[in-house]
Amino acid sequence: MTELHTFSAGPSAAFFDLDRTLISGSSAFVLGIAAWRGDLVPTHQFVRDAFSALSFVLSGASDDTSHGVRDRILGAVRGIHVDDLVALNAEIVPKLIDRVRPESLALIDRHRQAHRATYIVSASPIELVEPLAKALGMTAGIGTRSRIIDGVYTGELDGPFCYGEGKVEAITELAKWEGFDLDQCWAYSDSASDLPMLSAVGHPVAVNPDAKLERRANQAGWPVVEFRKRTKAVIRRTTRTVGAVGLAAGGFAGGVRWARTR
Repeated sequence: MTELHTFSAGPSAAFFDLDRTLISGSSAFVLGIAAWRGDLVPTHQFVRDAFSALSFVLSGASDDTSHGVRDRILGAVRGIHVDDLVALNAEIVPKLIDRVRPESLALIDRHRQAHRATYIVSASPIELVEPLAKALGMTAGIGTRSRIIDGVYTGELDGPFCYGEGKVEAITELAKWEGFDLDQCWAYSDSASDLPMLSAVGHPVAVNPDAKLERRANQAGWPVVEFRKRTKAVIRRTTRTVGAVGLAAGGFAGGVRWARTR
């Protein structure tokens, strides 16, 4: 019986995608509701972003929509004062914590026990990602940074867009600063848009993967993890469940299976 091990053989880290991986659903939707209620965005923008978030929840992200994701995130904060956005964390962070998958918490704890740094890596604004990571006891958050002039977001990037190849750029720079060996690092994601990040580490794991990511995992022999969802949606059952999985201690509710190697 195959078992996943998370012992640390040197300086390393575990990188977690946020939406539909660490949490169920979309963080952007939670942010949008809070911003709308706080009169930081007009109703028409909130409705537009809500439809975008719903589409993401139903079908996930893809490389074809990367520019749309970038424009939506940057546009959502354009013209907003930094202090006003940061103030929303008092409402947003508890709601996101409530959406964190219990299996993800078990994984974070398992990596901490292995003396491994843990990071959220997300396209969401760093002002949201960092407080959430700290609230979960993780090392830090890596998110999209927007340019700020006179305390107001301009709607322009201030660094790499933390999506697709941008995530690789971010974790590679971090690895240089912290002395991490990416070959000894772990990465978790549900989406094919994160194939660059998953391919950049020695231990990629597909979590509730979309169809494209699942095909790639099958081809590469990556482990596929199926977490239970906090919705009433029908959950796919794996046909090959690992009974004693060291990776999750308490066990993944949906089971863990190894992708077939071509």
